[in-house]
Amino acid sequence: MSEGSPRVLAQPATDAAARELIAGLALRPWGQVAASVYESARLVAGASWLPGHDKRVGFLLREQRPDGGWGPPEGYALVPTLSATDALLAVLADGGWPGADLLAPVARGLDALTGRLLAMPARALPDTPALDLIVPALVESINERMALLDRAVADRLPRPRLALPAGLGPDRLRAVRAAVAAGAALPTKLAHFYEVLGATPADAGPTLTAVGASPAATAAWLTAAGPDAGPAAHAFLRELIREGDGPVPCPTPITVFERAWVLSGLGRAGVAVNPPATVLRILAAATGAEGVATGEGLPTDADTTSVTLDALARLGRPADPAGLWAYETADGFCTWPGSEDGFSVTTNAHVLDAFGQHVAARPGVDARYHRTVERLSVVLPAHQLAEGPWQDRWHASPYYATACCVLALAEFGRGGPAAEAVDRAARWVLESQRADGSWGRWGGTAEETAYALQVLLAAPTGAPRVADAVARGHAYLHQPSGRPHPPLWYGKELYCPTAIVRAAVLAACRLSSVHLVGVDRSVVDCGYQVTKTTT
Repeated sequence: MSEGSPRVLAQPATDAAARELIAGLALRPWGQVAASVYESARLVAGASWLPGHDKRVGFLLREQRPDGGWGPPEGYALVPTLSATDALLAVLADGGWPGADLLAPVARGLDALTGRLLAMPARALPDTPALDLIVPALVESINERMALLDRAVADRLPRPRLALPAGLGPDRLRAVRAAVAAGAALPTKLAHFYEVLGATPADAGPTLTAVGASPAATAAWLTAAGPDAGPAAHAFLRELIREGDGPVPCPTPITVFERAWVLSGLGRAGVAVNPPATVLRILAAATGAEGVATGEGLPTDADTTSVTLDALARLGRPADPAGLWAYETADGFCTWPGSEDGFSVTTNAHVLDAFGQHVAARPGVDARYHRTVERLSVVLPAHQLAEGPWQDRWHASPYYATACCVLALAEFGRGGPAAEAVDRAARWVLESQRADGSWGRWGGTAEETAYALQVLLAAPTGAPRVADAVARGHAYLHQPSGRPHPPLWYGKELYCPTAIVRAAVLAACRLSSVHLVGVDRSVVDCGYQVTKTTT
C-alpha cells in the first residue's frame, strides 16, 4: 500500500463527520454543552416555577456519587456538591419530592461536605472562576436552610454548621453584594455569577437573551423581575430545558467560542471544512478593534479572539491581530481586558497562533508583529513544567494545555527554546501513556487521548516508539465506550463543550490515520458516529 493510501481512505469519512458537526453549529447556535449539576441545581433551588423542575430534581439524584458528592474528583467536587445539596434542601423545605426520600441524599451530601470537601484548605482547591464568591454564598445558604427546617426533618440530618475552607472568607462576597446594593456598576464578567450576587444586569430588558451566558443567572433575574420582564430570556430558558429534558447546561450561549474552536481545530488537522455563511458571519466580528466574547453577556477576551482569528486565517479569511495588543502585559497576554488573577498559557499559545498566522502570510509586516511572535516563543517555554507538560487555568487536564502550547510552538515558534519545549513535551506524553493506549489525568479519556496524539504528531520525530504510541492511541479511539465525555473545562464547575471535544477527537483521528501507513479506519469508530442531520 502506498504512503498516500491512508489519506485517501480516511478523508471521506472524516469530511462527512466534519460536515455533520459543522451543520450542528448552525442548527444549535447557542452551543452544545453537557448538562450542569451546579446550574441545574440553582434552578431547582430558586426557579422551581420553570418547566422541568421535577426532572431536574431527578437529575440531581441520579448524578450523586456513592461517596455523597457530585461532580469530578478532588476539589472539583466542592462547588457542584454545595449547589446540589442546597437545592435538595430547598425541595425538602418545600414539602419534598413525590416518590423519593430526599433525606438520605441530603445527609450524604452534607457528610461529603463536612468530612472531606470543606476540610480542604483554600490553597488546595482548584482555581475555578469566582470560587471565592460561590462557595461562601452556598455555605451561607445551606446553613440558613438547615436552621429553618422543620425540627422533625432537621433531627434526621447531620447538624454541624458548615464552615468555609481554611483561607477562604466571605469578605469579597460581602463587598460585591454591598456594591450591588449601593447601585455600583459591576464588571461585565461578574454577570456570569449574578445568581449568588443578588444583582440585576444593567442591560436587562425584553430583548436580552441570557444574563452572563448562564441559565442560573438568567433564571435568577427572571425570578426577581418576573417572566414578562424578559420574554427573550424566558424563551431561551424554556428552549434549553426542552433540549436537555429538564437539566440545563453552562456556560450557554457559547456561540463564538464553539465555532472558533471547532473550525480552528479541524482546519489545523487538515480536515476539509466549508462552514455556511451563518456560522462565519459572527466570527468576522473578531476583525474589529475590541475582539469578541465567548458568548452573549460576557466580556471580550484574548483567548476567544485569538482562536477566532486563527480559524478565519485557516479558512482563507485572514485578519489583522493588532487588536490583541490591548491585552498585552508585562508577563505576556491576559485573557480579560485589563488584568486577571493568574496567567493562562493556553491564551498565550492562541495569541501566538494568531500573530504567527499573520506573520507567515505577510513576512514584511511591521516589526512589532515579529517581536510578538519571538516574545511568545520564549514566554511559553518559560512556563513549561520540569517534566515537560504545561498546566492551565481553563482546563483541568495538562494534555489540553500541552497540546495548545506544542501546536503553537511547533508551527510558529522561533528559536531553540521553542524546539526544545516541543521535544520535552513529546517525551512526557510518551512516558505518560496508559497501558490501554489512552491518556488522561484521572483515567483514560478520548478527549485527552486526542490532545496527546496531536502533541506526538506535531513533534518533529519519526522514532519507532512514537509510531507505536500513536498506533496504540489510535486503536484506543477506535474502541466504542458508550460513555459520555467527562467534564474537564473550567467554569463554575468543570463542564464539557461536546462539539468542541468531538472536533478534537475527530482531528486526532484524521491526523493519526494519515500518520499510520496501511491503517484503514473509519472516523465512525473515533467516537463520532455519522448520522443524518435534521432540522
